[in-house]
Amino acid sequence: MNAETVLKPIAIAVAPNGGRRTKADHPGIPLTPSELARTAAACLDAGAAMIHVHVRKTDGSHLLDADAYRAVIAAIEAQVGDQLVVQITSEALGIYHPQEQIAVVKATRPEAASLALRELVPDETYESEFAELLLWMKREQVLPQIILYEPSEAVRLDNMIRRGLVPWKEIPALFVLGRYSAGQRSRPADLLAFLAPETPPFTHWSVCAFGPQEAACVSAAALLGGSVRVGFENNVRRPDGTMASSNTDLVEAVKKPLDAMGMAFQSGSDLRLSLSEFLR
Repeated sequence: MNAETVLKPIAIAVAPNGGRRTKADHPGIPLTPSELARTAAACLDAGAAMIHVHVRKTDGSHLLDADAYRAVIAAIEAQVGDQLVVQITSEALGIYHPQEQIAVVKATRPEAASLALRELVPDETYESEFAELLLWMKREQVLPQIILYEPSEAVRLDNMIRRGLVPWKEIPALFVLGRYSAGQRSRPADLLAFLAPETPPFTHWSVCAFGPQEAACVSAAALLGGSVRVGFENNVRRPDGTMASSNTDLVEAVKKPLDAMGMAFQSGSDLRLSLSEFLR
């Protein structure tokens, strides 16, 4: 890996709420459109280029709903304009079926959406519907990111690309470290299997991680050429183990040390342009 690859500008994404944690877990978790908009503004100031949002029902439980997504997107854009890429999730959380996940992405028509390969393509009978969704996203200029929990899923996605089921030569991927480890406590070494010679490479990749070593995990990724995602979705603690006061703490915990090491960072506009060019 050459120096140019290591030092290329990275994007920081913030995942401020997820679909599981509530204010009982942390009072600062943003759940409403106005709370998410304020979080977006604060994280933008701290160095974020993207916000990855979940929406909730009135009882706080996970929701996939186009109207709810549109309300959140409008609130964030009213607060920060187009300075952040706003990415919605299609995550099922064991509640929604692939057809429902696909339907909400199409009904929302967001700027960007994350897609968990194991959820949307649980077996080969779902491949054609997934391929049609990706073709629709290319046509509608919705930026995809494929979530991969294990290196074997990278192999599977590469196979789908080679068989022409993905309408791009490559597609952005998010490597999730430690999702199925004991206690969901990620370690930087968890990244190595995704970057091993036998695992298909991805040019545009990001990393997220669970637990107090979140910052260490994603910083290792940044130094190896990846981008990063942090936030209360996966972790509520600073690197020293103390409770973070806000999502901004977690963005700053990554931005400041990487900045001190000479890393360059993408703005929302930079990220939007680089993804659009990558996905031509």
